[in-house]
Amino acid sequence: MNDSSWGAPPQAGYWGPSDGGPVQGAAPAGPAYDAQYAQQTRPMPIVPDVPEHGGDQDDDRGAARASGPLFQNPPAQPYAAVPQNPEPMPDAPQPAQSQPPPKKTAGRDLGAAIGVGVGLGAVIVASLFVVKAVFVGVVAVAVVVGLWELTKRLEERKGIKAPLVPLAIGGAAMVVAGYARGAEGAWVAMALTALAVLVWRMTEPPEGYLKDVTAGLFAAFYVPFLATFVTMMLMADDGAQRVLTFLLLTVVSDTGAYAVGWRFGRTKLAPRISPGKTREGLLGAVAFAMAAGALCMQFMIEDGVWWQGLLLGLAVAVSATLGDLGESMIKRDLGIKDMGTLLPGHGGIMDRLDSLLPTAPVVWLLLVIFVGSG
Repeated sequence: MNDSSWGAPPQAGYWGPSDGGPVQGAAPAGPAYDAQYAQQTRPMPIVPDVPEHGGDQDDDRGAARASGPLFQNPPAQPYAAVPQNPEPMPDAPQPAQSQPPPKKTAGRDLGAAIGVGVGLGAVIVASLFVVKAVFVGVVAVAVVVGLWELTKRLEERKGIKAPLVPLAIGGAAMVVAGYARGAEGAWVAMALTALAVLVWRMTEPPEGYLKDVTAGLFAAFYVPFLATFVTMMLMADDGAQRVLTFLLLTVVSDTGAYAVGWRFGRTKLAPRISPGKTREGLLGAVAFAMAAGALCMQFMIEDGVWWQGLLLGLAVAVSATLGDLGESMIKRDLGIKDMGTLLPGHGGIMDRLDSLLPTAPVVWLLLVIFVGSG
């Protein structure tokens, strides 16, 4: 249909002769036309004007409307009046208000943790530089308490009864033997402790014997035997400085991992073992420990040089992280958060020894390689 067919409205009342339908285009007006078709037409009803509602949306085809009564839209059902600012329905969900992101927290009582850490450090440093034998006693007490925590949790959570008495006696003996006789004394004490565990368990029924003695041997190696390397460092002429270097590097590594991981941590290191540890935290531990190691080797260890401290710090960061993950694996298996509650803000003794124990043989060996055992 061309544009002229929609230009002006046709005259009302005319029907086409061919199909009997209404002619939608314009028809010529005049007497001849009217006379020819006068008998064939009938008047069209006049549709009154109806107020429109909704503008162009009423015509689904989008055609242009011509003016006049014949081209008005048919009466439509009036739309319900819609208020300009409708009130929300009572049960309609309200838009969620944006909440600020949760703040990161340490997960522990940080004030108590710092206070306990400073107190323990003061006791250790005082005993280390005043009387070496007192420091050996402090290590032995820590080993016995750590063994008690570990065996207690094994019995509570797994029903494993590792013999505590031979472990405690043998563990304290290992620490003293490591200071008095070195590595040879530590190995002999370890062998005697293992034998004592096997014999002690024979006094009880055989059910569960294998798992009990296996757990006992694991505890003897994990806690007291690894701790003997701390007292073996003390045998050197600069033994106090070596032990202090070992402690400082481990603490600095843990601090660097915590500080960097808390601020910048995004990528999980081992989410199935310890969800809080991140790769960024590990990098922080390495950086902090290497810097501290360079300073300690240069200024605290006799004949030590700074580049040796870089290697020492790197090894400490790795071993401390692995030790922490190792104890986290044990706690995951036991279904507990902490090994104990003795130290406010820290947990138990074992929760503080987790990174120290596997780091002790690493530091002892590297110091022997770098500057000798004297």
